[in-house]
Amino acid sequence: MHAKVDYILQHGSRKGDRTGTGVISVFGSQARYSLRDQFPLLTTKRVFWKAILEELLWFIKGSTNSKELSEKGVKIWDANGSREFLDKSGFIDREEGDLGPVYGFQWRHFGAEYKDMHTDYTGQGVDQLQKIIDTIKTNPEDRRIIMCAWNPKDMPQMALPPCHALCQFYVCDGELSCQLYQRSGDMGLGVPFNIASYALLTYMIAHITGLKPGDFVHTLGDAHVYSNHIEPLKLQLQREPRPFPKLKILRTVERIDDFHAEDFEICNYNPHPTIKMQMAV
Repeated sequence: MHAKVDYILQHGSRKGDRTGTGVISVFGSQARYSLRDQFPLLTTKRVFWKAILEELLWFIKGSTNSKELSEKGVKIWDANGSREFLDKSGFIDREEGDLGPVYGFQWRHFGAEYKDMHTDYTGQGVDQLQKIIDTIKTNPEDRRIIMCAWNPKDMPQMALPPCHALCQFYVCDGELSCQLYQRSGDMGLGVPFNIASYALLTYMIAHITGLKPGDFVHTLGDAHVYSNHIEPLKLQLQREPRPFPKLKILRTVERIDDFHAEDFEICNYNPHPTIKMQMAV
């Protein structure tokens, strides 16, 4: 990831953006991370592992309520679920914390009619996540093992359209690999989270399907550095990357819905200190 950030800073184009912050951007970038006996959690600054884990479990649950994460000390969706942001986005009648039909809803109930964050959607829409798990088990050669959060019909109801839009899984020689297409990547804050999140999802699905983790391939569309992240990232680039940690799953889990935060342990994570960066909203 170091090389990608450096390339953007050296060769990217300055552009305006939705948040009004301004970015340096390139279009089209790809990186590959081995998941064999290592876990790609960034080491040139400390990454908030608890937030990555709790957010992914929240997606898997199908939740669209930012307050559920906030109550666990994970505030990454608070700004997009705030009263101010919802009102500014035209959702004046929506309850605070209701993000609309975002990732978890699309993963578990694609095509269902979204009402609010409290509705029970059991049995409604397409459970894409369970479908890919079933396909990996029954037809691992399939080239259509895809989960998509990009739903144009639901876009007007979302507090934030999906940045990580589509992932595909691939089985070969007893290993499970994943490729993510991400339309928009904030290299300072979001991308380290996204890498670890989809690596974790790959570990989880490999565990319940009896496979070993293979590769995570990360494809970015608009890969950008926010103007207020330039100096923090220059500091980060001066740091020498350290070996990635390892991820342990501490018990046998058979269903994707049965994972809990305490089932995971990150071992030998020895990052450089935290670097503060402001999230653009």
